[in-house]
Amino acid sequence: MQEALGERVIGIEHIGSTSIKGLDAKPIIDILVGVQKLDEMTDYVDALTLIDYEYVPKPEFADRKFFRKGLWGQGTCHLHICEFNSGEWIEKILFRDYLRTHPQAANEYALLKKQLATKYQNDRSIYTKEMEPFIRMIIDRAKIERMVKNDCSY
Repeated sequence: MQEALGERVIGIEHIGSTSIKGLDAKPIIDILVGVQKLDEMTDYVDALTLIDYEYVPKPEFADRKFFRKGLWGQGTCHLHICEFNSGEWIEKILFRDYLRTHPQAANEYALLKKQLATKYQNDRSIYTKEMEPFIRMIIDRAKIERMVKNDCSY
């Protein structure tokens, strides 16, 4: 993937449930790719199609683009492209890092995922929408923790 996008890639991070040690997860790797400009989408689609990634337009993702690899229902990789150090980039990393360093929050997240997956097994959009308040809460906690840590480092 790095070779397909070349110098456009500024950063690559493993995100999603598989990036949190011990967290139950589907066997799909989520990768966050930071680029300079998201508006070069045509170039990204063309390059990634050559290595079997499929662009999946998601209008609800205003600040990132989504690609998948593998057969529908049997995907192996989700690729999220956004501008490096944008709000989207920072929040994805904050969420991941907070769950990595706060096992109780990771356990709460895992429990919520299981409950919602059972309740909304046939409706991914409602499942995702129901996850948003928890994810937002964790991101807010992570931002506060980062501010406190940065203030204490003087």
